[in-house]
Amino acid sequence: MNGDYWPTQDWRRADPESAGMRAELLSNLDREIKARFRDINAFLMAKRGYLVFEKYYGGFGQDDTHLVASVTKSFISALIGIAIGQGFIEGVHQSVLGFFPEYRPGAHDHLKRQMTIEHLLTMTAGFQWRTGARNHELYIDRLRRSKDWVAFILDLPVRERSFGTFQYNSGASHLLSAIITRSTGRCAQEFAAEHLFEPIGIDQPNTNTQHTYSQEDVFSNKAVGWPKDPQGNSIGGWGLALTPREMARFGYLYLNGGLWAGEQIIPKTWIEDSISPHTPGYGYQWWLRDVNGIFVFSAVGQGGQHIFCVPEKELVVVVASKPGSRWRDRWLLMEGFVLPAVAS
Repeated sequence: MNGDYWPTQDWRRADPESAGMRAELLSNLDREIKARFRDINAFLMAKRGYLVFEKYYGGFGQDDTHLVASVTKSFISALIGIAIGQGFIEGVHQSVLGFFPEYRPGAHDHLKRQMTIEHLLTMTAGFQWRTGARNHELYIDRLRRSKDWVAFILDLPVRERSFGTFQYNSGASHLLSAIITRSTGRCAQEFAAEHLFEPIGIDQPNTNTQHTYSQEDVFSNKAVGWPKDPQGNSIGGWGLALTPREMARFGYLYLNGGLWAGEQIIPKTWIEDSISPHTPGYGYQWWLRDVNGIFVFSAVGQGGQHIFCVPEKELVVVVASKPGSRWRDRWLLMEGFVLPAVAS
């Protein structure tokens, strides 16, 4: 997709019109954000590897990090793919319990014995984890208070009627992070530092295991980096703090099929599998959507954190926002301004 440079250190800019974008619609986008989306801190668009729109709001700038919430899940998926590509993990059909031999399921827990990595990736593990924002937060709060997060998740009942059916669950993503630790001998952050972050230009300071697990520690990320659970596993369902440009690099890596500056960072087949629908609208920790015939896959986090990838248009769109329980749907901006602005 890009032959002349890679934005490992910095992004180059391009005039919107020269990149096939309608500049007047981008001006309208800026006005719309200022008028009706005042919780947005940053909005970036990269076309064919060049920044064509980069705006910051509310006093934020390009070097400010943002908590990306569940966008973290898509990074965890990438690390699982890298670990499989390097032979640390056999494949997505490997048993989950095989990574946790100390855990002893009950005599009737046959579904837990059948559970695979793919069930976790596709949110079809069937754990009793009620959906809806309020219920989801309640389960996360119970998880936060537990002394052993992996044991807490594995102890959750698995419902026969839910096994194999999509149900959003941050606990499943945390098990994926623990599997990275068990298979590679390093937590997700440490494994990513060498095999993902450094190659594409993401700066992630090391985060020591926290001394407390208060709401502030677990959710505000006052210790810069990527928080860990009591056993030293990077939190799998949330926790990453990134700059908008770093978010854009990750999206651009996926647009390029896992290739970066001549190096295959993520196996291409993993990218293809990750953005294919395994359940309606969902791949391997990526959301999938068709907008008027245009395929878009995205990493999504609570509060309006997004990495939108539009392969057909060679476009990455990043939104970073103030964390909050309510926010206007960012798809309104994608459908009303961004995609119409792409002339070619």
